[in-house]
Amino acid sequence: MLFSLPNLLTMFRIALIPGLVGAFYIPGDLGHWIALGLFVAAGLSDFLDGYLARAMNLTSRFGQLMDPIADKLVVAAALLMLVHNDTIGDVSILAAIIILCREMLVSGLREFLASAKVSLPVTALAKWKTTVQMIAIGFLLAGEAGDKVLPHNTEIGLAGIWFAAVLTLYTGYDYLKVGLRHAVDADEAEVRRMRAKNDFQR
Repeated sequence: MLFSLPNLLTMFRIALIPGLVGAFYIPGDLGHWIALGLFVAAGLSDFLDGYLARAMNLTSRFGQLMDPIADKLVVAAALLMLVHNDTIGDVSILAAIIILCREMLVSGLREFLASAKVSLPVTALAKWKTTVQMIAIGFLLAGEAGDKVLPHNTEIGLAGIWFAAVLTLYTGYDYLKVGLRHAVDADEAEVRRMRAKNDFQR
């Protein structure tokens, strides 16, 4: 099951990250197009591994663990390099920070809730956030090369990143509420259990 096609696609997505980072060091338009091509390939593999896992009944614990991690690694690598080469600069860095912090928050919440055997399903709005985010990053990876094909390409990408950041705040707050509610409920249940134990011992 480890080497099923969906899992191989997930590992392929992670393997693309060094190439994506390396493309930023290729001078001229070629580097932009290679970075965009690798990012699109990562996005397509993300769609395919989920589709194939469901269609071929090849879902696995490994896939459930690594698929979201692979997605977050690709997005984090792209955003960090876009900040590094000043495509995302000035106040727009805040939007990138919001997106990255939300990814870490949701990962932590999923880990906590998994230990409590509570699922944290992806909402429809979160899926829209991911779509907007991926499209915006694609525009930004094209960068100056994309500006020659589509005027204001970079500005469109930056606007998309800010829109994704706004959706990120909203969906992140929704996930945080779920996590906090279960954390508070668990703490209250533990307090009641300890009180009952103490009363019994008396």
